[in-house]
Amino acid sequence: MAIEIEDKFDVPEDYQLPDLTGLPGVGEVVGPKTHRLVALYFDTPDLRLAARGITLRRRRGGTDPGWHLKLPKAKGVRQEITHPLTRSIKIVPAELADLVLAYTRGAPLAPVAELDTRRAVTTLVNGAGVRLVEIADDRVKGTVLGDEPHVERWHEVEAEILHGDERLLKKVGKRLRKAGAGPAESASKLARLLDGAGATHRQPPARTAPGSAGEVAVGYLTAQVGALLAQDPRVRKAEEDAVHRMRVAARRLRSAMKSFRTVVGGTGSVQDELKWLGAVLGEARDLEVIRERFASRLDSLDSALIVGPIRARLSSDLLDDEHEALDRIRDALSGERYFALLDALDDLIATPVLTKAAGRPAESLKAVAAKGWRRVARAYDTALSIENPAEHESAMHEVRKAAKRARYTAEVLGMKKLAKRAEAIQEALGTHMDGVVAQERLAAEAANARLAGEDTYTYGVLTGVERAGAERAAEEFPRLWADTENAVAKLL
Repeated sequence: MAIEIEDKFDVPEDYQLPDLTGLPGVGEVVGPKTHRLVALYFDTPDLRLAARGITLRRRRGGTDPGWHLKLPKAKGVRQEITHPLTRSIKIVPAELADLVLAYTRGAPLAPVAELDTRRAVTTLVNGAGVRLVEIADDRVKGTVLGDEPHVERWHEVEAEILHGDERLLKKVGKRLRKAGAGPAESASKLARLLDGAGATHRQPPARTAPGSAGEVAVGYLTAQVGALLAQDPRVRKAEEDAVHRMRVAARRLRSAMKSFRTVVGGTGSVQDELKWLGAVLGEARDLEVIRERFASRLDSLDSALIVGPIRARLSSDLLDDEHEALDRIRDALSGERYFALLDALDDLIATPVLTKAAGRPAESLKAVAAKGWRRVARAYDTALSIENPAEHESAMHEVRKAAKRARYTAEVLGMKKLAKRAEAIQEALGTHMDGVVAQERLAAEAANARLAGEDTYTYGVLTGVERAGAERAAEEFPRLWADTENAVAKLL
Protein backbone atom coordinates (compact mmCIF):
# COMPACT_ATOMS: atom_id res chain seq x y z
CA MET A 1 0.00 0.00 0.00
CA ALA A 2 1.64 3.22 -1.19
CA ILE A 3 1.10 6.62 0.38
CA GLU A 4 0.54 9.58 -1.94
CA ILE A 5 1.49 13.08 -0.80
CA GLU A 6 0.39 15.58 -3.39
CA ASP A 7 -1.03 19.04 -4.03
CA LYS A 8 -3.68 19.65 -6.69
CA PHE A 9 -4.38 22.93 -8.48
CA ASP A 10 -7.09 24.27 -10.76
CA VAL A 11 -5.58 26.28 -13.63
CA PRO A 12 -6.87 28.33 -16.59
CA GLU A 13 -7.15 26.68 -19.99
CA ASP A 14 -4.08 28.55 -21.30
CA TYR A 15 -1.94 27.92 -18.18
CA GLN A 16 1.76 27.19 -18.72
CA LEU A 17 4.08 25.64 -16.12
CA PRO A 18 6.52 28.24 -14.74
CA ASP A 19 10.30 27.87 -14.65
CA LEU A 20 11.08 25.31 -11.93
CA THR A 21 14.87 25.56 -11.96
CA GLY A 22 16.80 26.81 -8.94
CA LEU A 23 14.63 25.13 -6.32
CA PRO A 24 16.57 23.83 -3.25
CA GLY A 25 18.13 20.42 -3.91
CA VAL A 26 16.99 20.30 -7.53
CA GLY A 27 19.81 19.70 -10.01
CA GLU A 28 17.74 19.14 -13.15
CA VAL A 29 14.24 19.65 -14.52
CA VAL A 30 13.35 16.75 -16.81
CA GLY A 31 10.53 16.85 -19.34
CA PRO A 32 7.82 17.40 -20.12
CA LYS A 33 7.02 13.88 -21.29
CA THR A 34 3.51 13.35 -22.63
CA HIS A 35 1.10 10.45 -22.06
CA ARG A 36 -2.51 9.62 -22.77
CA LEU A 37 -4.35 8.06 -19.84
CA VAL A 38 -7.78 6.48 -20.17
CA ALA A 39 -9.37 5.53 -16.86
CA LEU A 40 -12.66 3.77 -16.23
CA TYR A 41 -14.05 4.45 -12.74
CA PHE A 42 -16.16 2.00 -10.75
CA ASP A 43 -18.70 2.60 -8.01
CA THR A 44 -22.05 1.43 -6.70
CA PRO A 45 -25.20 2.72 -8.44
CA ASP A 46 -25.69 5.27 -5.64
CA LEU A 47 -22.00 6.31 -5.70
CA ARG A 48 -21.09 5.15 -2.19
CA LEU A 49 -17.34 5.26 -2.88
CA ALA A 50 -17.43 8.78 -4.30
CA ALA A 51 -19.40 9.97 -1.29
CA ARG A 52 -16.47 8.86 0.92
CA GLY A 53 -13.73 10.32 -1.30
CA ILE A 54 -12.66 6.88 -2.58
CA THR A 55 -11.71 6.19 -6.19
CA LEU A 56 -11.46 2.79 -7.87
CA ARG A 57 -10.32 2.76 -11.49
CA ARG A 58 -8.92 0.68 -14.33
CA ARG A 59 -6.40 2.80 -16.25
CA ARG A 60 -4.57 2.30 -19.53
CA GLY A 61 -1.55 4.31 -20.64
CA GLY A 62 1.21 6.15 -18.82
CA THR A 63 3.90 4.59 -16.64
CA ASP A 64 1.57 2.77 -14.21
CA PRO A 65 -1.31 1.10 -16.06
CA GLY A 66 -3.47 -1.16 -13.95
CA TRP A 67 -6.18 -1.07 -11.33
CA HIS A 68 -5.83 1.67 -8.71
CA LEU A 69 -7.74 1.98 -5.45
CA LYS A 70 -7.27 5.26 -3.60
CA LEU A 71 -8.45 5.51 -0.02
CA PRO A 72 -8.55 8.78 1.96
CA LYS A 73 -6.08 8.92 4.86
CA ALA A 74 -5.49 12.55 5.81
CA LYS A 75 -5.45 15.99 4.24
CA GLY A 76 -3.28 15.83 1.11
CA VAL A 77 -2.33 12.20 1.83
CA ARG A 78 -4.01 9.17 0.25
CA GLN A 79 -3.44 5.43 0.40
CA GLU A 80 -3.09 3.86 -3.05
CA ILE A 81 -3.36 0.13 -3.68
CA THR A 82 -2.52 -1.19 -7.13
CA HIS A 83 -3.33 -4.36 -9.04
CA PRO A 84 -2.15 -5.45 -12.51
CA LEU A 85 -4.47 -4.98 -15.48
CA THR A 86 -6.92 -7.84 -15.95
CA ARG A 87 -8.54 -9.06 -19.15
CA SER A 88 -11.98 -8.09 -17.96
CA ILE A 89 -12.79 -4.41 -18.42
CA LYS A 90 -15.94 -4.38 -16.30
CA ILE A 91 -15.24 -6.78 -13.42
CA VAL A 92 -13.28 -5.42 -10.45
CA PRO A 93 -10.59 -7.80 -9.13
CA ALA A 94 -11.87 -9.56 -6.01
CA GLU A 95 -8.85 -8.39 -3.98
CA LEU A 96 -9.86 -4.74 -4.51
CA ALA A 97 -13.60 -5.29 -4.24
CA ASP A 98 -13.06 -6.87 -0.80
CA LEU A 99 -11.12 -3.82 0.40
CA VAL A 100 -14.12 -1.52 -0.16
CA LEU A 101 -16.77 -3.79 1.34
CA ALA A 102 -17.12 -1.48 4.35
CA TYR A 103 -18.38 1.15 1.89
CA THR A 104 -20.22 -0.90 -0.75
CA ARG A 105 -21.74 -3.28 1.84
CA GLY A 106 -22.47 -5.86 -0.82
CA ALA A 107 -23.81 -3.49 -3.50
CA PRO A 108 -22.46 -4.25 -7.01
CA LEU A 109 -19.60 -2.29 -8.55
CA ALA A 110 -19.96 -1.08 -12.14
CA PRO A 111 -18.42 1.60 -14.44
CA VAL A 112 -19.80 5.06 -13.65
CA ALA A 113 -17.39 7.43 -15.39
CA GLU A 114 -14.47 7.65 -17.80
CA LEU A 115 -11.59 10.14 -17.77
CA ASP A 116 -9.46 10.69 -20.86
CA THR A 117 -6.37 12.69 -19.84
CA ARG A 118 -3.58 14.21 -21.92
CA ARG A 119 -0.76 14.41 -19.38
CA ALA A 120 2.55 16.24 -19.63
CA VAL A 121 4.92 15.13 -16.86
CA THR A 122 7.81 17.25 -15.59
CA THR A 123 10.17 15.74 -13.02
CA LEU A 124 12.49 17.47 -10.57
CA VAL A 125 15.69 15.50 -10.08
CA ASN A 126 18.61 16.01 -7.68
CA GLY A 127 22.31 15.86 -8.52
CA ALA A 128 22.42 12.11 -7.89
CA GLY A 129 19.63 11.44 -10.37
CA VAL A 130 16.98 10.81 -7.69
CA ARG A 131 13.46 11.85 -8.74
CA LEU A 132 12.16 14.23 -6.08
CA VAL A 133 8.84 15.67 -7.25
CA GLU A 134 6.66 15.01 -10.28
CA ILE A 135 4.43 17.71 -11.76
CA ALA A 136 1.60 16.50 -13.98
CA ASP A 137 -0.03 19.05 -16.31
CA ASP A 138 -3.40 17.46 -17.20
CA ARG A 139 -5.98 18.35 -19.83
CA VAL A 140 -9.00 16.27 -19.01
CA LYS A 141 -12.14 15.10 -20.78
CA GLY A 142 -14.53 13.50 -18.31
CA THR A 143 -17.69 11.55 -19.09
CA VAL A 144 -20.33 10.46 -16.61
CA LEU A 145 -21.73 7.25 -18.06
CA GLY A 146 -25.42 6.49 -18.36
CA ASP A 147 -28.36 6.76 -20.71
CA GLU A 148 -27.56 10.46 -21.22
CA PRO A 149 -23.76 10.86 -20.79
CA HIS A 150 -22.52 14.11 -19.24
CA VAL A 151 -19.23 15.47 -20.62
CA GLU A 152 -16.89 18.09 -19.11
CA ARG A 153 -13.42 19.37 -20.02
CA TRP A 154 -10.91 21.14 -17.77
CA HIS A 155 -7.22 21.84 -17.08
CA GLU A 156 -5.47 21.02 -13.79
CA VAL A 157 -1.98 20.47 -12.34
CA GLU A 158 -0.81 17.97 -9.70
CA ALA A 159 2.52 18.04 -7.83
CA GLU A 160 3.43 14.79 -6.07
CA ILE A 161 6.35 13.82 -3.85
CA LEU A 162 8.37 10.90 -5.19
CA HIS A 163 11.56 10.87 -3.10
CA GLY A 164 11.62 14.49 -2.01
CA ASP A 165 10.09 16.13 1.05
CA GLU A 166 7.13 18.35 1.87
CA ARG A 167 9.29 21.47 2.05
CA LEU A 168 10.19 21.09 -1.62
CA LEU A 169 6.54 20.38 -2.45
CA LYS A 170 5.58 23.69 -0.81
CA LYS A 171 8.23 25.53 -2.84
CA VAL A 172 6.87 24.00 -6.05
CA GLY A 173 3.33 24.95 -5.05
CA LYS A 174 4.39 28.54 -4.44
CA ARG A 175 5.78 28.84 -7.97
CA LEU A 176 2.71 27.23 -9.49
CA ARG A 177 0.41 29.64 -7.65
CA LYS A 178 2.51 32.63 -8.64
CA ALA A 179 2.00 31.61 -12.27
CA GLY A 180 -1.79 31.60 -11.82
CA ALA A 181 -2.69 28.22 -10.30
CA GLY A 182 -5.28 28.05 -7.53
CA PRO A 183 -6.11 25.37 -4.93
CA ALA A 184 -8.22 22.56 -6.39
CA GLU A 185 -11.86 22.74 -5.36
CA SER A 186 -12.23 18.95 -5.65
CA ALA A 187 -10.12 16.23 -4.04
CA SER A 188 -10.00 14.18 -7.25
CA LYS A 189 -10.80 14.35 -10.94
CA LEU A 190 -13.71 12.01 -10.44
CA ALA A 191 -15.17 14.16 -7.66
CA ARG A 192 -14.93 17.22 -9.90
CA LEU A 193 -16.68 15.45 -12.76
CA LEU A 194 -19.46 14.02 -10.61
CA ASP A 195 -19.99 17.32 -8.79
CA GLY A 196 -20.27 19.09 -12.13
CA ALA A 197 -22.88 16.60 -13.24
CA GLY A 198 -24.75 16.89 -9.94
CA ALA A 199 -24.29 13.16 -9.52
CA THR A 200 -22.71 12.89 -6.05
CA HIS A 201 -24.72 11.78 -3.04
CA ARG A 202 -22.73 13.10 -0.09
CA GLN A 203 -24.52 12.89 3.22
CA PRO A 204 -24.78 16.40 4.70
CA PRO A 205 -23.35 16.73 8.22
CA ALA A 206 -25.70 16.77 11.18
CA ARG A 207 -26.93 20.23 12.12
CA THR A 208 -25.71 21.20 15.58
CA ALA A 209 -25.33 24.63 17.14
CA PRO A 210 -21.77 26.03 17.00
CA GLY A 211 -20.01 25.74 20.35
CA SER A 212 -22.67 23.43 21.74
CA ALA A 213 -22.44 20.14 23.59
CA GLY A 214 -24.13 18.51 20.60
CA GLU A 215 -21.47 19.79 18.23
CA VAL A 216 -18.70 18.30 20.41
CA ALA A 217 -20.42 14.93 20.88
CA VAL A 218 -21.51 14.45 17.27
CA GLY A 219 -18.18 15.71 15.97
CA TYR A 220 -16.31 13.15 18.04
CA LEU A 221 -18.62 10.31 17.03
CA THR A 222 -18.20 11.28 13.38
CA ALA A 223 -14.42 11.27 13.69
CA GLN A 224 -14.38 7.84 15.31
CA VAL A 225 -16.69 6.34 12.70
CA GLY A 226 -14.21 7.64 10.12
CA ALA A 227 -11.33 6.10 12.07
CA LEU A 228 -13.09 2.73 12.22
CA LEU A 229 -13.80 2.73 8.48
CA ALA A 230 -10.25 3.80 7.66
CA GLN A 231 -8.88 0.71 9.41
CA ASP A 232 -11.23 -1.73 7.69
CA PRO A 233 -9.12 -2.23 4.51
CA ARG A 234 -5.95 -2.44 6.62
CA VAL A 235 -7.48 -5.15 8.81
CA ARG A 236 -8.48 -7.14 5.74
CA LYS A 237 -4.86 -6.94 4.55
CA ALA A 238 -3.60 -7.88 8.06
CA GLU A 239 -1.42 -4.77 8.22
CA GLU A 240 0.53 -4.05 11.38
CA ASP A 241 -1.49 -2.59 14.28
CA ALA A 242 -4.66 -2.37 12.14
CA VAL A 243 -6.77 -4.69 14.33
CA HIS A 244 -5.70 -2.76 17.43
CA ARG A 245 -6.62 0.61 15.91
CA MET A 246 -9.97 -0.59 14.68
CA ARG A 247 -10.72 -2.08 18.09
CA VAL A 248 -9.77 1.19 19.78
CA ALA A 249 -12.09 3.13 17.44
CA ALA A 250 -14.96 0.75 18.30
CA ARG A 251 -14.22 1.14 22.02
CA ARG A 252 -14.01 4.93 21.79
CA LEU A 253 -17.33 5.04 19.96
CA ARG A 254 -19.04 2.86 22.54
CA SER A 255 -17.51 4.78 25.42
CA ALA A 256 -18.57 8.15 23.94
CA MET A 257 -22.13 6.92 23.40
CA LYS A 258 -22.31 5.91 27.06
CA SER A 259 -20.72 9.11 28.34
CA PHE A 260 -22.79 11.42 26.14
CA ARG A 261 -26.11 9.58 26.31
CA THR A 262 -27.70 12.68 27.83
CA VAL A 263 -26.71 14.58 24.67
CA VAL A 264 -27.17 11.96 21.93
CA GLY A 265 -29.90 9.42 22.63
CA GLY A 266 -31.04 6.19 21.07
CA THR A 267 -27.62 4.52 20.89
CA GLY A 268 -28.26 1.44 23.03
CA SER A 269 -28.53 -1.10 20.21
CA VAL A 270 -25.52 0.38 18.42
CA GLN A 271 -23.49 0.06 21.62
CA ASP A 272 -24.39 -3.63 21.79
CA GLU A 273 -23.20 -4.17 18.22
CA LEU A 274 -19.97 -2.27 18.87
CA LYS A 275 -19.38 -4.56 21.84
CA TRP A 276 -19.81 -7.53 19.47
CA LEU A 277 -17.35 -6.02 16.98
CA GLY A 278 -14.83 -5.38 19.76
CA ALA A 279 -15.06 -9.02 20.80
CA VAL A 280 -14.56 -10.16 17.19
CA LEU A 281 -11.43 -8.04 16.92
CA GLY A 282 -10.24 -8.84 20.43
CA GLU A 283 -9.21 -12.46 19.94
CA ALA A 284 -6.61 -11.74 17.25
CA ARG A 285 -5.37 -8.65 19.06
CA ASP A 286 -4.95 -10.49 22.37
CA LEU A 287 -3.04 -13.30 20.65
CA GLU A 288 -0.76 -10.76 18.97
CA VAL A 289 -0.04 -9.03 22.28
CA ILE A 290 0.64 -12.24 24.22
CA ARG A 291 2.86 -13.64 21.43
CA GLU A 292 4.98 -10.49 21.37
CA ARG A 293 5.06 -10.45 25.18
CA PHE A 294 6.42 -14.01 25.42
CA ALA A 295 9.01 -13.33 22.70
CA SER A 296 10.25 -10.33 24.68
CA ARG A 297 10.34 -12.32 27.94
CA LEU A 298 12.36 -15.11 26.34
CA ASP A 299 14.80 -12.60 24.83
CA SER A 300 15.45 -11.21 28.30
CA LEU A 301 16.21 -14.61 29.88
CA ASP A 302 19.67 -16.12 30.21
CA SER A 303 20.02 -18.75 27.47
CA ALA A 304 20.78 -21.38 30.13
CA LEU A 305 17.22 -20.98 31.43
CA ILE A 306 15.63 -21.75 28.05
CA VAL A 307 15.03 -25.47 27.72
CA GLY A 308 13.06 -27.31 25.03
CA PRO A 309 11.20 -25.98 21.98
CA ILE A 310 9.39 -23.29 23.97
CA ARG A 311 10.12 -20.54 21.45
CA ALA A 312 8.40 -22.50 18.70
CA ARG A 313 5.38 -23.31 20.83
CA LEU A 314 4.97 -19.73 22.09
CA SER A 315 5.61 -18.25 18.64
CA SER A 316 4.49 -20.38 15.71
CA ASP A 317 1.62 -22.06 17.57
CA LEU A 318 0.27 -18.73 18.79
CA LEU A 319 0.81 -17.22 15.34
CA ASP A 320 -1.24 -20.02 13.78
CA ASP A 321 -4.03 -19.27 16.25
CA GLU A 322 -3.72 -15.57 15.39
CA HIS A 323 -4.05 -16.25 11.65
CA GLU A 324 -7.17 -18.32 12.30
CA ALA A 325 -8.59 -15.47 14.37
CA LEU A 326 -7.84 -13.04 11.52
CA ASP A 327 -9.75 -15.30 9.14
CA ARG A 328 -12.73 -15.14 11.51
CA ILE A 329 -12.45 -11.35 11.54
CA ARG A 330 -12.50 -11.21 7.73
CA ASP A 331 -15.60 -13.41 7.71
CA ALA A 332 -17.32 -11.13 10.22
CA LEU A 333 -16.37 -7.98 8.29
CA SER A 334 -17.97 -9.46 5.17
CA GLY A 335 -21.25 -10.33 6.87
CA GLU A 336 -24.66 -8.67 7.06
CA ARG A 337 -24.38 -8.01 10.81
CA TYR A 338 -21.30 -5.83 10.29
CA PHE A 339 -22.87 -4.03 7.33
CA ALA A 340 -25.97 -3.34 9.44
CA LEU A 341 -23.77 -1.86 12.17
CA LEU A 342 -22.07 0.44 9.66
CA ASP A 343 -25.48 1.52 8.33
CA ALA A 344 -26.56 2.30 11.89
CA LEU A 345 -23.41 4.34 12.51
CA ASP A 346 -23.99 6.30 9.30
CA ASP A 347 -27.55 7.05 10.39
CA LEU A 348 -26.40 8.02 13.87
CA ILE A 349 -23.94 10.70 12.73
CA ALA A 350 -26.19 11.95 9.91
CA THR A 351 -29.40 12.23 11.93
CA PRO A 352 -28.48 11.96 15.63
CA VAL A 353 -31.22 11.97 18.25
CA LEU A 354 -30.24 15.18 20.03
CA THR A 355 -31.63 15.97 23.50
CA LYS A 356 -32.20 19.36 25.08
CA ALA A 357 -28.75 19.06 26.65
CA ALA A 358 -27.26 19.08 23.14
CA GLY A 359 -28.06 22.77 22.83
CA ARG A 360 -26.17 23.73 25.97
CA PRO A 361 -22.65 25.20 25.78
CA ALA A 362 -19.83 22.70 25.28
CA GLU A 363 -18.48 23.77 28.68
CA SER A 364 -21.41 21.93 30.28
CA LEU A 365 -19.85 18.61 29.26
CA LYS A 366 -17.18 18.95 31.93
CA ALA A 367 -19.82 17.67 34.34
CA VAL A 368 -19.80 14.44 32.32
CA ALA A 369 -16.05 14.11 32.91
CA ALA A 370 -16.51 14.59 36.67
CA LYS A 371 -19.26 12.00 36.70
CA GLY A 372 -17.01 9.60 34.81
CA TRP A 373 -14.29 9.90 37.42
CA ARG A 374 -16.76 9.35 40.26
CA ARG A 375 -17.69 6.12 38.50
CA VAL A 376 -14.04 5.02 38.69
CA ALA A 377 -13.88 5.82 42.41
CA ARG A 378 -17.08 3.89 43.16
CA ALA A 379 -15.78 0.88 41.23
CA TYR A 380 -12.58 0.91 43.28
CA ASP A 381 -14.48 1.19 46.55
CA THR A 382 -16.54 -1.83 45.52
CA ALA A 383 -13.41 -3.82 44.64
CA LEU A 384 -11.83 -3.02 48.02
CA SER A 385 -14.86 -4.45 49.82
CA ILE A 386 -14.53 -7.86 48.12
CA GLU A 387 -12.41 -10.48 49.88
CA ASN A 388 -12.81 -13.41 47.47
CA PRO A 389 -9.65 -13.26 45.26
CA ALA A 390 -11.37 -14.21 41.99
CA GLU A 391 -14.25 -11.80 42.56
CA HIS A 392 -11.81 -9.05 43.59
CA GLU A 393 -9.85 -9.61 40.36
CA SER A 394 -13.03 -9.24 38.34
CA ALA A 395 -13.97 -6.08 40.23
CA MET A 396 -10.57 -4.53 39.58
CA HIS A 397 -11.10 -5.20 35.88
CA GLU A 398 -14.25 -3.08 36.16
CA VAL A 399 -12.14 -0.30 37.68
CA ARG A 400 -9.85 -0.48 34.66
CA LYS A 401 -12.76 -0.26 32.23
CA ALA A 402 -14.19 2.73 34.10
CA ALA A 403 -10.77 4.44 34.03
CA LYS A 404 -10.51 3.88 30.29
CA ARG A 405 -13.95 5.39 29.74
CA ALA A 406 -13.03 8.37 31.94
CA ARG A 407 -9.85 8.84 29.94
CA TYR A 408 -11.66 8.80 26.59
CA THR A 409 -14.23 11.30 27.86
CA ALA A 410 -11.53 13.64 29.16
CA GLU A 411 -9.68 13.43 25.83
CA VAL A 412 -12.82 14.44 23.93
CA LEU A 413 -13.19 17.51 26.14
CA GLY A 414 -9.55 18.52 25.95
CA MET A 415 -9.01 17.84 29.67
CA LYS A 416 -5.48 16.54 29.14
CA LYS A 417 -4.40 16.38 32.79
CA LEU A 418 -7.46 14.36 33.80
CA ALA A 419 -6.98 12.08 30.79
CA LYS A 420 -3.37 11.48 31.76
CA ARG A 421 -4.35 10.56 35.34
CA ALA A 422 -7.05 8.18 34.16
CA GLU A 423 -4.62 6.60 31.69
CA ALA A 424 -2.10 5.98 34.49
CA ILE A 425 -4.75 4.06 36.45
CA GLN A 426 -5.78 2.15 33.33
CA GLU A 427 -2.19 1.17 32.49
CA ALA A 428 -1.29 0.14 36.05
CA LEU A 429 -4.29 -2.16 36.25
CA GLY A 430 -3.53 -3.35 32.73
CA THR A 431 -0.03 -4.35 33.79
CA HIS A 432 -1.47 -6.48 36.56
CA MET A 433 -4.20 -8.00 34.39
CA ASP A 434 -1.78 -8.77 31.55
CA GLY A 435 0.41 -10.66 34.01
CA VAL A 436 -2.54 -12.71 35.22
CA VAL A 437 -3.67 -13.55 31.68
CA ALA A 438 -0.10 -14.45 30.70
CA GLN A 439 0.11 -16.92 33.60
CA GLU A 440 -3.11 -18.59 32.49
CA ARG A 441 -1.83 -18.91 28.92
CA LEU A 442 1.50 -20.28 30.09
CA ALA A 443 -0.28 -22.93 32.16
CA ALA A 444 -2.26 -24.03 29.10
CA GLU A 445 0.81 -24.10 26.84
CA ALA A 446 2.84 -25.97 29.49
CA ALA A 447 0.10 -28.62 29.66
CA ASN A 448 0.29 -29.06 25.87
CA ALA A 449 4.09 -29.26 26.04
CA ARG A 450 3.91 -31.86 28.80
CA LEU A 451 1.58 -34.02 26.73
CA ALA A 452 4.07 -33.78 23.85
CA GLY A 453 6.87 -34.99 26.14
CA GLU A 454 8.67 -31.62 26.17
CA ASP A 455 10.61 -30.15 29.09
CA THR A 456 8.44 -27.53 30.83
CA TYR A 457 11.10 -25.96 33.06
CA THR A 458 11.15 -22.62 31.19
CA TYR A 459 7.37 -22.33 31.42
CA GLY A 460 7.81 -22.30 35.18
CA VAL A 461 10.49 -19.60 34.93
CA LEU A 462 8.26 -17.40 32.77
CA THR A 463 5.30 -17.98 35.08
CA GLY A 464 7.44 -16.78 38.00
CA VAL A 465 8.40 -13.64 36.08
CA GLU A 466 4.77 -12.89 35.22
CA ARG A 467 3.57 -13.56 38.77
CA ALA A 468 6.19 -11.25 40.24
CA GLY A 469 5.27 -8.46 37.83
CA ALA A 470 1.55 -8.81 38.48
CA GLU A 471 2.03 -8.85 42.25
CA ARG A 472 4.33 -5.84 42.12
CA ALA A 473 1.74 -3.87 40.13
CA ALA A 474 -0.98 -4.82 42.64
CA GLU A 475 1.20 -3.79 45.61
CA GLU A 476 2.06 -0.42 44.06
CA PHE A 477 -1.50 0.41 43.01
CA PRO A 478 -2.84 1.80 46.35
CA ARG A 479 -0.10 4.45 46.41
CA LEU A 480 -0.80 5.38 42.77
CA TRP A 481 -4.50 5.60 43.55
CA ALA A 482 -3.94 7.90 46.54
CA ASP A 483 -1.73 10.21 44.48
CA THR A 484 -4.26 10.20 41.63
CA GLU A 485 -7.25 10.91 43.88
CA ASN A 486 -5.51 13.97 45.33
CA ALA A 487 -4.54 15.27 41.89
CA VAL A 488 -7.98 14.69 40.37
CA ALA A 489 -9.70 16.43 43.30
CA LYS A 490 -7.76 19.59 42.39
CA LEU A 491 -8.62 19.23 38.69
CA LEU A 492 -12.35 18.78 39.23
